[in-house]
Amino acid sequence: MEQLTPETLIAVFEEIFGRVLFWVMVAAAVVVTLAFLYVLIRDRSMSMRKFLLSQLSMPFGAVAAVIFVLAMTHSQLRDMGGAIDVIVLLGIAAMGAVGIAIFVYTAQSLLRGKPDES
Repeated sequence: MEQLTPETLIAVFEEIFGRVLFWVMVAAAVVVTLAFLYVLIRDRSMSMRKFLLSQLSMPFGAVAAVIFVLAMTHSQLRDMGGAIDVIVLLGIAAMGAVGIAIFVYTAQSLLRGKPDES
């Protein structure tokens, strides 16, 4: 692997997660992102109450993302060998935390409906 291209990354992720699961995860991310943008445009502001509740879910998303990736790669925390492994693991945790926060905020907004104009 001489160059890191998008095609290479897609091939690696398909190898790790399997072709179907990888593309299902991509589709889910696109759907949640579009729903989040819809909610932001519809409400024209962010609710701090919903934002706080979504932030409280972030640690659970971080832990779940790390556990998921470790399970998919058949690895354990004791297999971490160097600084780059820790950096990648922290990146996975950060993406899981942000992802679950966006999902929880979007789900709350869609389930509770549009806020009152009063």
